[in-house]
Amino acid sequence: MSRQLHTAWGIQGLGVHLPDCQVSNADIAGQYGVEPAWIERMTGITHRRYAEPGQTTSDLALLAAEHALADAGLSPQDIDVILLATSTPDQLAVATACRVQHGLGAVRAWATDVGGACAGFLNALKLARDVLTASCPGGRALVIGAETFSKFQNPTDRSTGVLFADGAGAVVVGPSLAEQGILCSVQGTDGALADIVGIRAGGSAQPASVRTVSEGSHYLHMNGKAVAAYFRDAFPRIIKEATHLSGLQLEQIDLVIPHQANPRMLRTLGCELGISTEQLVITADTYGNTGAASIPMAMHHARAQGRLTSQKAVLHAAVGAGMSWAGTVQRWL
Repeated sequence: MSRQLHTAWGIQGLGVHLPDCQVSNADIAGQYGVEPAWIERMTGITHRRYAEPGQTTSDLALLAAEHALADAGLSPQDIDVILLATSTPDQLAVATACRVQHGLGAVRAWATDVGGACAGFLNALKLARDVLTASCPGGRALVIGAETFSKFQNPTDRSTGVLFADGAGAVVVGPSLAEQGILCSVQGTDGALADIVGIRAGGSAQPASVRTVSEGSHYLHMNGKAVAAYFRDAFPRIIKEATHLSGLQLEQIDLVIPHQANPRMLRTLGCELGISTEQLVITADTYGNTGAASIPMAMHHARAQGRLTSQKAVLHAAVGAGMSWAGTVQRWL
């Protein structure tokens, strides 16, 4: 007998893994030719975490996934889908999610990676809901965001070097009651701006060569001014579209947990949009911008602080390379 179609899904477990290596502004300021105070003044960041030389993105993702499963009281065999959002995969061609599936022993799970850079986690969250609705009634998905940006940092480029960091966050998505869990998702892309941030070489457009290595094309690059301008334009639109689709007013949103970009810019934009300090969750001050990992890491932090509790209305907004953007509203289970 077929199982009844289920269409309401929410987060049942949270997990995070942070590398042990904590890096202060003083540790990196000299290589970028700036003072530690300049980094904090321009970004709001004081510390970040870096993976060890032998640690991979899948290593961080696996540990976060294990914590999320334990939090949900589930085993790897209970998982039907594994979606991993990352800009820093272990390697090309092989999805990093496959490494995580094997490491967990989640033998029943379909596993694949999801793009979208810093918006990737919200893309994966939407895809998890859609796949579970279409293919796995009553099933569960493991959604992970994981990054090891430190392995792609140009040691002389302060536009990326002072911002990006490493970490992983994971959630378990499963059935929820109607009007709870994930209420809506919005997404968009402006491919005309695909070149303003990313890693230029290593794909089919610029295969690895002596030239690409010597030019530093395998490092993360970013046109900081262009990215900031796009973020300032897109962030208010995400808030407007997500609240409209959810049927909630901004004042009815308990927490705004965005992708952890430049925390100084987030606070400024939040103030301009009428998002109170009580609503806004920022963790990049001490963890840096961990890309696709930043939203689940920030959710975990907010719950640990007692700010994320049952029935809270939570709005997520993210802008990533592509340029792509995403927003989600959920009612916390």
